[in-house]
Amino acid sequence: MLKFLLGSTTLFFILICCGNLFAQQPTFQQESTFQQQPTFQQQPTFQQQPTFQQQPTFQQQPTFQQQPTFQQQPTFQQQPTFQQQPGTKIQTIEEKPSAFESYITDKAIEISESQFYILRKLDGITFLYSDRAIMKGMIAVPVKVTTKDEGMITVPVKVTTKDAGFVVGTVDSITKAFKMLGLRLPFAISTDVRQYGYDLFRQSPAAFAPLGNVPVGPDYVLGSGDEVKITIWGSIDAIWNVFVDNHGNISLPKIGTIHVAGLSYQNLKEVLHKSLSRYFTGFEMNVSMGQLRTMRVFILGNAEKPGSYNISSFSSVINALFEAGGPSKTGTMRNIQVKRNGKIIVTCDLYDFLLKGDKSKDIRLLPEDVVFIPPVGKLVAITGSVNNPAIYELKDDTTLPQLLEMAGGLNAVAYYGRVQIERIVENNKQIVYEFDLSSLNEKDVKLHPGDVVKIFQVVPEKRVVKLSGAVHREGNYGIKPDMTVKDLVLLAGGLKYFAYAKEAELTRVSITDEGPKTEKIVFNLEKAMKDDPENNFALREDDYLFVKSIPNWQPQQTASIQGEVRFPGTYPIKRGEKLSSLIERAGGYSEYAYLRGAVFIREKLKEIQQKNMIEMIERLERELMSASSAQITVATSKEDAEIKKVEAEQKQKFVESLKRLRATGRLTIHLAHLRLLKGSVFDIELEDGDSLYIPISNNFVNVAGSVMTQGSFIYSESFNIKDYIELAGGTSRWADTGSIYVMKVDGSAMRINRGLFSWNSARSRWEIASLGESVKEVEPGDTIVVPEKVERIAWMREIKDITTIIANLAISAGVVKSLY
Repeated sequence: MLKFLLGSTTLFFILICCGNLFAQQPTFQQESTFQQQPTFQQQPTFQQQPTFQQQPTFQQQPTFQQQPTFQQQPTFQQQPTFQQQPGTKIQTIEEKPSAFESYITDKAIEISESQFYILRKLDGITFLYSDRAIMKGMIAVPVKVTTKDEGMITVPVKVTTKDAGFVVGTVDSITKAFKMLGLRLPFAISTDVRQYGYDLFRQSPAAFAPLGNVPVGPDYVLGSGDEVKITIWGSIDAIWNVFVDNHGNISLPKIGTIHVAGLSYQNLKEVLHKSLSRYFTGFEMNVSMGQLRTMRVFILGNAEKPGSYNISSFSSVINALFEAGGPSKTGTMRNIQVKRNGKIIVTCDLYDFLLKGDKSKDIRLLPEDVVFIPPVGKLVAITGSVNNPAIYELKDDTTLPQLLEMAGGLNAVAYYGRVQIERIVENNKQIVYEFDLSSLNEKDVKLHPGDVVKIFQVVPEKRVVKLSGAVHREGNYGIKPDMTVKDLVLLAGGLKYFAYAKEAELTRVSITDEGPKTEKIVFNLEKAMKDDPENNFALREDDYLFVKSIPNWQPQQTASIQGEVRFPGTYPIKRGEKLSSLIERAGGYSEYAYLRGAVFIREKLKEIQQKNMIEMIERLERELMSASSAQITVATSKEDAEIKKVEAEQKQKFVESLKRLRATGRLTIHLAHLRLLKGSVFDIELEDGDSLYIPISNNFVNVAGSVMTQGSFIYSESFNIKDYIELAGGTSRWADTGSIYVMKVDGSAMRINRGLFSWNSARSRWEIASLGESVKEVEPGDTIVVPEKVERIAWMREIKDITTIIANLAISAGVVKSLY
């Protein structure tokens, strides 16, 4: 009987548990959000009133506190520190690579299948799998085809994710091609720039709002609506919290009305102390500000949202601009005027704030001030290899070096040999100027409105020679004049001890009128290292030197043996060594070894199994998804479309579960006494990384799949498969009783005979079951699997040979042997 010897038993359980696999996924609630910001309680008031040493007569009963300790009021700078307001949403900003990071990275550019197809069709563009033979004037850009397709076109040829290599062409041809496809090159100049500084005002006004709970500075000017807190102690104890009325006055008990509007906070203390001294003696006084007023200002001109605004009395010009959304793109950033009583009192250049951190013109506003934004001045753009490419507004006559300074200067990869200016002349044509930046005279290049300045990047053209083979450090090495073979080998740390020095090979590509010519030069490396002029010759750019290893050289190889042997461990092996030799070196089997359950793992086999599994799963996925798309398209009703959509989701989950499977690399072997194992088909040659595990004897049988109770049961020689299934409660409703099989302890799978005769496909003949099989139907450690019927899943019934597909997946995860 043909038996499938599998490397991963998990595949056979896919159909067993498909009912659970396609269960609807739980719906996750959205993350909780705060419906409103938490409210903060006001300052508590003191319930207990203190007693006075001498009770004065008051017209208005003040609120008293216990005797506080007062300190000198601190003096603050004109502008308070800005903070993030409580409750302001913090945005996560994706970090973009700098120009220098993009320049030095070796990461391939990811492109879609459609983009890859178009690139290969464009003139002047070629695709190579190696960058070894690139002609002068050409560059090679590493690319990798991803599974993400932007849907640009239908690709008429098969393109797989294995396609990765180099797009080769001139700088101009590759730049145009990538720009057409929306791909960004590290060395290409992007003209996608914005007017400088305007994005500052696209943030929430709360991000730059002045705080209202900070002590005021000595130059703060009082006005209507401000709250003044006065505390006196000594011969009289009292506290007054009063507001400045619309006439600019405050009223104090017994003292009367005092005009304070227009006074600075520093002068307020002097005026109040002088007024109180007329009525009281022998007292101390402290004056502080409570709730501050709001004031109305006007933001007009080319603002994003012009109008009048009620803002904090702490607000400066920049705070007010935030309330109005800042200047619009037609408004200036460099000539913002503050008008008070019809006169311009200050002109604010926001570039001083943004580029230099200078806030000297950002004055504090007063009620009825007007912030006027005139139209924008002349604009020029600078792109390419500068630190801050953008569109800048110019004042007066500006030269190219001054523009470079505004843009943060040249970055680390700028090419000084070329700068380009596109200029509009007389508003009817555009001309292009080219300059050498290294020899540029500052006074020669004055900028005009509408100029576009392009600073180019150094093109990554590496002059190297390549070295590989039996040297200490393989790789690319920069070539220098008169560099020889010996020089290159010494740079690489010299030869390894197993290098074959009598013969080395150099590949050289020469440019001729007929095209590139490749030649191979074989020479004596040993003589070259001794400065023999015939062999130690000069190298050329793009030469490729390969240093051979001695014949039949292989690094140290090992194999592992664990479990029930006398001396388990990892042993060095030689070429052609057999499995029986490894077991012999490990001292042979222990008395508890269960030879039928031996597990042999081979790493090379695991890679082959995994590759086959991936290919078969991809084919199955294409078949399932294409069928789903067609069914949804031709659905006759909304309900039918929803059903087909659910089926498509189930298919996707099914495919995802298959993708999570990993091959084990198990090879089924039958161990026996060493005398019998030697010379048998299972006495295989060992390879590097092989692993053998011999378990201890066990005495149980597993029952899994579509039975009433899955579990493990004590092994009995008198029990057959039916007996163990009965111990598990019998088969369930959806059990496929015609496909029951046994997962043998050695990793193979055995079908159950249904009659006296069975078909042996290997020998193309019918055999009597008892004579055709030498292995017991059930052994200790076996697993009896009862699959579910495929018909239970409606969409599986529509796929042709679904059972065969699953079986093929299982076969691809192992090695098939025919036992007779």
